[in-house]
Amino acid sequence: MDDAELVKLAQAGRRDAFDEIVQRHQRRIYQLCYRFVGNHEDASDLAQDTFVRAFRALPRFKSDSAVGTWLHRIAVNVCLNRKAVKVPRFAPLEVVEPVDIKSEHADAAVLRRERAVQVRAAVARLPPKQRATLILRAYHDLPHEEIARILGSSVGAVKANFFHALGNLKRLLETS
Repeated sequence: MDDAELVKLAQAGRRDAFDEIVQRHQRRIYQLCYRFVGNHEDASDLAQDTFVRAFRALPRFKSDSAVGTWLHRIAVNVCLNRKAVKVPRFAPLEVVEPVDIKSEHADAAVLRRERAVQVRAAVARLPPKQRATLILRAYHDLPHEEIARILGSSVGAVKANFFHALGNLKRLLETS
């Protein structure tokens, strides 16, 4: 069954159909939320809030866009409207992976991880629309057209936000 059929069943009151929609999309929605907040607990809460809001809005969903696009839009709005959450300055210990000494020198691995923490912190400091555009384009590899549908803006605005996000990110990384 495809997503559109599942939506119709869910709108008709079949909770198992909505459960299937959640199963299909929860990983990508969680990943999107994680890119915004940088920690598991807040990302899990935001992803859950996304699906709660989607469930409540299900009767009004008209299938004008793909279910994934609709869920991404809800998730971006949930993330942009969340109360201020402290972005961790340091990567949590469980994120640190063991160094494979055969493929990468230890010092290079440490530098790469430190740089990743700096990039995440810089992304968190971007203006909300720029941050959303950058996350959807760079981390989720979505085309500009789909990002425009998710953010409710034009393709030109998405391209401009992405361009400005990259410039601001570069400037933030140069000063850190």
